[in-house]
Amino acid sequence: MLRTAGTSLNAELTRQHQQLLTAATSDNTRRAYRSSVGHFLSWGGRLPSDESMIIRYLLAYAQSLNPRTLALRLTALSQWHLHQGFPNPAATPTVRKTLSGILRTHGKPKAKAKALPVEDLELIVSALARQPTLSAIRDSALLQIGFFGGYRRSELVQLKVDNLAWDREGLVITLPRSKTDQEGQGIVKAIPYGDDSFCPVKALRTWLQAAGIDSGPLFRPINKSGIVAAVALHPASVNDILERGAKLAGLDYVPMLSSHSLRRGMATSAYRAGASPRDIKRQGGWRHNGTVQGYIDEASQFAENAAAALLRRKRTP
Repeated sequence: MLRTAGTSLNAELTRQHQQLLTAATSDNTRRAYRSSVGHFLSWGGRLPSDESMIIRYLLAYAQSLNPRTLALRLTALSQWHLHQGFPNPAATPTVRKTLSGILRTHGKPKAKAKALPVEDLELIVSALARQPTLSAIRDSALLQIGFFGGYRRSELVQLKVDNLAWDREGLVITLPRSKTDQEGQGIVKAIPYGDDSFCPVKALRTWLQAAGIDSGPLFRPINKSGIVAAVALHPASVNDILERGAKLAGLDYVPMLSSHSLRRGMATSAYRAGASPRDIKRQGGWRHNGTVQGYIDEASQFAENAAAALLRRKRTP
């Protein structure tokens, strides 16, 4: 009887341990890893694998896949072997050097979403204000909160009414968990009031009142009959909403936009408006100064420019 109880206890501890191991990795990462391992197996790979097979897999896709995709798949294979307790053939010096050679030979600059300037966001908001639909009210609120909060699309769609605190000066949003806060310490962002025609706080309040939302997810699907769902929008919907709004506003660079354009746009526009790198980093929830510096460099590429200084000199009488 004691043996049975001990076996049961061990099984329960194993289950709890597995849950904690699972919680240590985000859902998006686990999905990406599963997809990568599945691709390797569909190619003809086997698990556990060996160095020779891993190299053949890399060579098979060296020219057809983005090297960054191959790097992700290599990481997924490494994680599989480590967690299953097998020797890791995906991390040998030869495999790593092969991947490095692929990156040098076939690597391309990473495609970046174009930053949405705050002036163009205002054009989108104005265009949406002329649309007498519930979807337009939602889209305006979502884009403004996403922009001024510097949110990733996954963070934006997981916001709930319980995360909001209305303040005399604006809105305070506490996100319980995000990509850069996997431990759940919470990320707090304050969004001040704007003017009557361009105010993210008022836009959100208008949407919640119009949709009758007093609990649960902030941003939800709306069907053709105008009925608001009880569930949150899918993260991919943020791209569609931005594209639709940009087309409505007549912007000429719609194909270059994605949900990340809101985040980049907040950072670049804020720097041009005089915000400090520290404040930009805090609002966007970035962990690394280098990321913020990249946005600052983008924002100042013409204003702080050696060639511009020389050209201005030539124009001076």
